[in-house]
Amino acid sequence: MKILILNGSPRLNGNTSFALSAIAEGVSKNTQHCVEIINAAKLKVGGCTACDACKTNGGNCIMRDDSRSVIDKIYAADAVIFGTPVYWWGISAQLKAVLDKFYSKTAQFKEQNKKIGVIAIGASAFPGKQYELIHDQIKCVCDFLGWEMMFGLSFSAAAPDDLKKSEAAVKEISEVWKKF
Repeated sequence: MKILILNGSPRLNGNTSFALSAIAEGVSKNTQHCVEIINAAKLKVGGCTACDACKTNGGNCIMRDDSRSVIDKIYAADAVIFGTPVYWWGISAQLKAVLDKFYSKTAQFKEQNKKIGVIAIGASAFPGKQYELIHDQIKCVCDFLGWEMMFGLSFSAAAPDDLKKSEAAVKEISEVWKKF
């Protein structure tokens, strides 16, 4: 199984990055699955311009950026884990830009049965409406495409190393591999 992890955080050493690295490590140690992490903040993905060229050329975005390569990796993956910090009650702009490019392969994505996970980390206490909104947005994408939502995790962590300090959170994150 190929698992692609999309990190929507621009902080390379923050809580979201820590959580996604811990998930990748757990999967690598405990399964034969292939895992790749892509940091959406390092990609150059422009907004969809609704040109619809992708609808006439096999689902490929024609923008001269990283859109096509990241969407192709998502298409090739059996499972995708979305990780995001909470930004104004939603996912980060970096991750949203990638999600918007799903439009280019809508028909092809609907033919697949992907397993999806989401992890949202914010400074506000849990539970909170912002975490629910993020999980609901990804769940709506799954429902539309016919994909299976395997898990949704949320954690409150304000300082860049707060998540590392929570033994319960680290244990839960490191056991995500069991969901695949």
